[in-house]
Amino acid sequence: MHAPITGTAAGVPFTALPPSRDSATALIITWHMLDAPRSDAAFAAALPMNDLPAWRVHLGMPLCGARMVDGSTDAIVELATKDPLMLYLHPFVQQAVEEFPAALASLRDRLPVDNGPIGVLGGSLGGAVALRILADSEVPIFAGALVNAAIRMRSVVDLFGDYPYDAESEKIADALDFIPRAETIAERAPLLIVSGEDDHPALRADALQLANALGNRADLLSIPGLAHPLADEPGIDPAPQSPKAREVDAGLTEWFRRHLAPTT
Repeated sequence: MHAPITGTAAGVPFTALPPSRDSATALIITWHMLDAPRSDAAFAAALPMNDLPAWRVHLGMPLCGARMVDGSTDAIVELATKDPLMLYLHPFVQQAVEEFPAALASLRDRLPVDNGPIGVLGGSLGGAVALRILADSEVPIFAGALVNAAIRMRSVVDLFGDYPYDAESEKIADALDFIPRAETIAERAPLLIVSGEDDHPALRADALQLANALGNRADLLSIPGLAHPLADEPGIDPAPQSPKAREVDAGLTEWFRRHLAPTT
C-alpha cells in the first residue's frame, strides 16, 4: 500500500491515495463530511477504497483540516450558531463547488492521472457538493456516490431547530434540493446512494426518495446500524477504520470498480 500524498491544489488541501496498480490513471474526487470524519485526511482513512485501480483524491472542505482557524472547529460552530443555512451550509457548499475546477486542473498537472471522466463521492455536506458537480458542472463523470448525504438542504437545516426562512434563504434551500433535479443527475452518471439505517430519519427518507426518483440509474446501499458519522470524535486526524465504515468502503469500492473503464 502506497503512502498518502498530501498538499494543496489551487489552495485546496488534499489527501491523495495512489491506485492499487501503478499504471492506473483514473481519478475519483471526494468531499468529506462536517461530522466525523471532518477533514480530508480523516475521510481518506475512513474510506480509503484501497483496492481500487484509481487515484482517490480527498479534497478539504472550507475551514476544515489544514484550513481550520486556530486549529479548531470553533469558527464553524460560530457560523452554524449564527445562521446555519446562510453562513454555514450554503457558503461551504458554494465555495467547495467554486474551488473545484481549479483544484481539478492542478491535480491533473501534478498527479499521473488522465483527462477522462472522473468519479465523485460526497459524505454528508460533501454530498451536496458532489450533487452540485453532477447537476451543474460540465465535467465528465463516470460514476458518483453519496454517503449519508445532504440531499435536501431543508432537512439538514431542520436539524438545527426552527429556522426563520426569508425570500433569499427559501431560494437557496430550494436550489439545494436535488430530488427535483433527479432527471438531470440521472443523465450525467449512475449514482450509488449509501444510507445508514440509523442516520437522521429525514436524511434517510431523502436518500430513499432520491433513489426512487433516479430509478435504474441508482443503487441504494443500506447499512444496518450505521448512524450519521463514519468515525469517532473528534474526527479531524486519521483514525483506524471502524467496522461500519469498512462496510461502506467495501460498497464504494465495488461500485466504482464496476464503473471504471474495462482497461483500468
